[in-house]
Amino acid sequence: MIGQMGSFTYPSADLDDTLDCYLHGYVSSRIMRLAQENEEGLPMCIAATKCDGLVLSLTPFSHSYNYRSAVLFGYAAPVDNAEEKLWAMELITNAVVSGRWQESRTPPDGAELASTTILKVRIASGSGKIRDGGPHDDKKDLGRSDVVERVWTGVVPIWETMGEPIASSNNRVSDRPEYIHAFADRVNKKNESYAQKAARDP
Repeated sequence: MIGQMGSFTYPSADLDDTLDCYLHGYVSSRIMRLAQENEEGLPMCIAATKCDGLVLSLTPFSHSYNYRSAVLFGYAAPVDNAEEKLWAMELITNAVVSGRWQESRTPPDGAELASTTILKVRIASGSGKIRDGGPHDDKKDLGRSDVVERVWTGVVPIWETMGEPIASSNNRVSDRPEYIHAFADRVNKKNESYAQKAARDP
């Protein structure tokens, strides 16, 4: 199941505004059926974590990760409005690869729409946590020359990288579209920059 934050009422809304979470899934999956049966909205928890680095300390006890995490609590209901459903499908598709909706066969046909459910999760509350920077070693270890002169400490940055696209056996387009290359390049640079910065923050 994939999803994306957005606002059908205010499409230009960003993370500083009130957003809903739209989830895409198969119509007969368990969670979609439960949402259909719950008139007041299906209580739901959505969690996500991104790992940005391995934090290596003087002792195993103090090892950690640099990460970003969020947990959202809300109530999910199927999107029945045809216009909003198509809007949400476009939103989610373009979150996978920017501009992909316009560069693929759209709109979905009747069978595709019938087999797909979009859940709109109205967010009631949430929390987030970020850990960045280097190791936080205890003074008792930092004061020991036999330890600090033997054990390497620091951060091994981690970032997700998109590789070179590989054409399918049915592909008939000779040149790779520029929008795919541009999207991958932009995401790769952003991911590396964040992980490197997080490793160097105090």
